[in-house]
Amino acid sequence: MLNKVPKSVQPGTKTALREIYLAATRAQPEVAIDLFEEAYCAHYPKAVERVPKDQQALLALRTTNPIESVFAPVRHRTVCTKGSLSPTTARLMVVKLVMAAAKSWRRLMGGNQLPKVIAGVRFQDGSEVIPLPTHSTA
Repeated sequence: MLNKVPKSVQPGTKTALREIYLAATRAQPEVAIDLFEEAYCAHYPKAVERVPKDQQALLALRTTNPIESVFAPVRHRTVCTKGSLSPTTARLMVVKLVMAAAKSWRRLMGGNQLPKVIAGVRFQDGSEVIPLPTHSTA
């Protein structure tokens, strides 16, 4: 989409697109898409018409999965050095890369919520859903 707007407009466009794909709830991207269309439709219709076409990619599930974030530099490094490693040196390099990545790890937030998840408590947008009691009048 950024290729459809001039370089002078790209920082603002990038910020608007970030509002779409970094939305915290499911409703926020729809509002952000509408705002994007209003802001850029008049001058950059080709960029705006890309939004519905690329909406699936923009709203794709993002993950902060700690396992995936560990193996990203490992995958990157091993792909770059493919063919020049023996199995022993490849294992050693993977161990060293994981050890280096471990220095920047932090504890997962919400560890105290795991018993609730196991017990079947429902969460919506990171907040516990508390069912309202139903009152029946006789």
